Amino acid sequence: MGSHIDHLGLSDAALPLLRDLVHERSGIFYETARCDVLGERLAPLVIERGFESFLDYYYLLKYDESSAAEWLRVMDALAVPETYFWREIDQIRALVDVVVPALVNTLQGMPLRIWSVPCASGEEPLSIAMMLDQAGWFERAPIEVHGSDGSPAAIARARSGRYRERSFRTLPETLRDRYFTRDGDVWIPQPRLSERIGSWSVVNLMAPEQVALQAQARVIFCRNVFIYFTEAAIRSVVSRFADAMPPRSYLCVGASESLLRITTRFELVEVGGAFMYVKL
Repeated sequence: MGSHIDHLGLSDAALPLLRDLVHERSGIFYETARCDVLGERLAPLVIERGFESFLDYYYLLKYDESSAAEWLRVMDALAVPETYFWREIDQIRALVDVVVPALVNTLQGMPLRIWSVPCASGEEPLSIAMMLDQAGWFERAPIEVHGSDGSPAAIARARSGRYRERSFRTLPETLRDRYFTRDGDVWIPQPRLSERIGSWSVVNLMAPEQVALQAQARVIFCRNVFIYFTEAAIRSVVSRFADAMPPRSYLCVGASESLLRITTRFELVEVGGAFMYVKL
């Protein structure tokens, strides 16, 4: 166990129990060798509660009827905020060049819904909206872009829309200058961009009722989160997607992620030079 945890005086005996509960409720899994990382992230919450052990916190999260609000704080503590504009842009380009024209033609005036989850502080859905706007799609068809994340703090950052230079490291300067306004050391999305996001919402991928509210989307971007999940957790999430998404819908995962051993309900296809999963 790391010195930080020792310093706080918390017993780590119950960390494996807490690790398994976190996995069950959030999908995120910490290997035994990384349990100390979980401990370091949750220790401040345990101390703040006045508890002296992780076991007390485990009992609160598992059995207390008022634990829902505490779980939101756990999701904030475990969130991985690493994201940036134009990340893995090939899929988004294929969406705009190939998928959107095909779906708009199929939907014949019905709204095309695109869902980004987890969206962290909002860079991914805003990147999707930028590229759709660049291609003039918002003027040609009813398209909705929605962003969700399991962390309320991440969604609060997305709603506030204040981005530092680090978020722009791969976005062409011409696009930054076109869609954002500088305010001191941050950049703020212009209304022409921010208004393209239909909603920001808190969604835990392991909560079926929360997923069901959004997953009827024709396109879901669920990228770079399954690397933190077990196969069982991925299978559970992908199954919920498949249950809700209409036929011939598209699921995009991260470049280092694969669903080939997870599900037979989606087929891996190459679309416009990028790989996506199509619901059969």
